[in-house]
Amino acid sequence: MTALTLSTAAAPGLRADAIVIGVAKGTKGPVVAPGAEAVDTAYDGRLADVLETLGASGAEGEVTKLPAPSGFKSPLVLAVGLGAQPEKDAEYGAETLRRAAGAAARALAGVKKAGFALPLADAADAGALAEGALLGAYAFDTYKENGKDSRAKNGRAPLAEVALLGGKPRDKAYKAAVERAAAVCEELNRARDLINMPPNDLYPASFAAIAQGAAKEHGLKVQVLDEKALTKGGYGGILGVGAGAAAAPRLVKLSYTHSKAKKHLALVGKGITYDSGGISLKPAGHNETMKCDMSGAAAVFAAVVAAARLGLEVNVTGWLALAENMPSGSATRPGDVLRMYSGKTVEVLNTDAEGRLVMADALWAASLEKPDAIVDVATLTGAMMLALGSRTFGIMANDEAFRGAIHEAAEEVGEDAWPMPLPEHLRKGMDSPTADIANMGERMGGGLVAGLFLREFVGEGITWAHLDIAGPAFNEQGPFGYTPKGGTGSAVRTLVRLAELTAAGDLG
Repeated sequence: MTALTLSTAAAPGLRADAIVIGVAKGTKGPVVAPGAEAVDTAYDGRLADVLETLGASGAEGEVTKLPAPSGFKSPLVLAVGLGAQPEKDAEYGAETLRRAAGAAARALAGVKKAGFALPLADAADAGALAEGALLGAYAFDTYKENGKDSRAKNGRAPLAEVALLGGKPRDKAYKAAVERAAAVCEELNRARDLINMPPNDLYPASFAAIAQGAAKEHGLKVQVLDEKALTKGGYGGILGVGAGAAAAPRLVKLSYTHSKAKKHLALVGKGITYDSGGISLKPAGHNETMKCDMSGAAAVFAAVVAAARLGLEVNVTGWLALAENMPSGSATRPGDVLRMYSGKTVEVLNTDAEGRLVMADALWAASLEKPDAIVDVATLTGAMMLALGSRTFGIMANDEAFRGAIHEAAEEVGEDAWPMPLPEHLRKGMDSPTADIANMGERMGGGLVAGLFLREFVGEGITWAHLDIAGPAFNEQGPFGYTPKGGTGSAVRTLVRLAELTAAGDLG
């Protein structure tokens, strides 16, 4: 991962390959942002005019390169757009800084070292810039010919080192902010790697092995239930979904505990390592990216490890419900009835509504430990994408205050989310003449129906929320800000923030 340092050096004297500055969109043209004063002075105070001549406007994510002025030890200045200039005396928001740093880091692929002379007023800004740079520099090329060696020869290796100019290396708050960013971003990027891995390499058993390796590295407890243990335990949902696959399912429990913890947060992640739709086969054109259907489990995995690395005073348990959903002679059929781990029976009307089945078993397993709260994360429904688009995840909960707190946490860390209802009238559509409940209900409001289904498997009296990340989990368009094409690691930062708030006693 990209190395990150806090530096008191002035931009002209920094030995680097590039100096990154910010430029905002003002009412009369581009405006040089704070942090770049020394660079502007070197251009005789006319840097904004030079940038405008080169076509720069200051629009968000816009990148403009120009030769460094005489006397600089760096040959290049890179100006990155921050968007609209804040009102007088207002500072740039954390998300603005993250996106600018991310866009700059991505544009500097192939560069060894860059000094970021972007707005940096306090430790929080340092943390935001660090996150943006570390996430924006991400690249996944494990499967390219010759791997990293080939990439290096082509000059497109990720930016190797970032120096945050204006940082305070001896200040505890600054150091803590950058160290937190490094831990969270490294785990988030690991989640991205998992999401991007092809399904012939990432299947339930291999995912479980990766979790076991991380648990050993970071002092976590891990328990893996294989197909025999799942059968003995009566995990009918996970077994039913995985019945058609050659790769058998797994349920992984990762536990981080702290001696001073007063609260227990349980996280449950959907881990369908490949989703063909099963017997209810997906139509052509909808299978190619279904390796990403384990993004919820990747997010939970990353969040638990990050909590451990940060030493948070909270107990966090992660449940990874892992299976492949494949069609075969042994696959679950529409019309079959599964007996879930909770004892309830489910009539399967559509085998492509499989995520809720594995989640139901994991939610009940988590509920039996009676945590203070459960948050599940899943690429659950295309309906949520229709409702909220490709960059926003939906939040449903059995407690309105908890739903609001999660929404605030997501906004704080820069993840787009929106609170969604659980309308009681939609529950009747899942009534089954054969079983306790069907896995399908009304088509309209399908994302909400899925949330209502999951609620049936949460223990009585337990605060619960469901995050449907179907939209933002996998970016099929071009990269933007600090978000790459492919796996994004959606919800990781929200989950980590929830763990921090829980540890601080600020989440109920």
